[in-house]
Amino acid sequence: MPGTDAPYRRYVALGDSQTEGLGDGDEATGLRGFADRLAEHLAHHNPGLSYANLAVRGRLAAQVHTEQLAPALSLRPDLATVVAGVNDLLRPRFDADQVAHHLEAMFAELTAQGARVATLTFPDPARITPLARPLAPRVVVLNQRIREAAGRHGVTVAETSRPPVVADPRLWSSDRLHASPLGHQRIAAALAHALGLPGTDDTWTHPLPPPATPVPTGWRAAPGELRWTATFLGPWLTRRLRGRSSGDGHTAKRPDLGPVDARRPG
Repeated sequence: MPGTDAPYRRYVALGDSQTEGLGDGDEATGLRGFADRLAEHLAHHNPGLSYANLAVRGRLAAQVHTEQLAPALSLRPDLATVVAGVNDLLRPRFDADQVAHHLEAMFAELTAQGARVATLTFPDPARITPLARPLAPRVVVLNQRIREAAGRHGVTVAETSRPPVVADPRLWSSDRLHASPLGHQRIAAALAHALGLPGTDDTWTHPLPPPATPVPTGWRAAPGELRWTATFLGPWLTRRLRGRSSGDGHTAKRPDLGPVDARRPG
């Protein structure tokens, strides 16, 4: 398994919308996201790095496993990130053990092939939107399962669930499900730090400067909660009832290994 001082030549990212980069860019200009940002950091210190991103929005952990693992293995990465499970958390019949089973299967096969693998834990969604409070116990259980599975296979875990700054609204896009550009930047920095990459430290955990305009709380936040429900939660529930996914018709944005522009700022 490569050490922190060994060069990385092939980085492959597996996952769902967060890894694809939703919330960081758009369909017209192109999505960036934490995986692209991590690849850019890697390329800065590893000239000649090749990068593939197999992630597709809306995918459950089982779908990431069945659809992305085999292509990832065929690319023979020496570094891979595996981030999945949030879409499972949102389903009525969530099973943390089943999600962890699929994550662990990916951890096992990638590390057995010689790749260094990194993943992360998920913040409590109730810290981001009060309406998500019922999901909090699920997140606690899933994060623990991720840590246990990672520990059995030597997988690096970026603990992005813990620092208070992860609840700052400025790290989240308007749908509150996907990170904002600044949030994706922090996730990439967390993974880079956990991997021990050159030029990294724990500044990703530091709080942001006070906002110019105070964030509404209490009854003042009610109009915003109602707008969020109508704009994002309602359509999401409608798709679920119709058996549809945001990923229908979408494919991986970087299915093959390719060069990375290391000059792009983080």
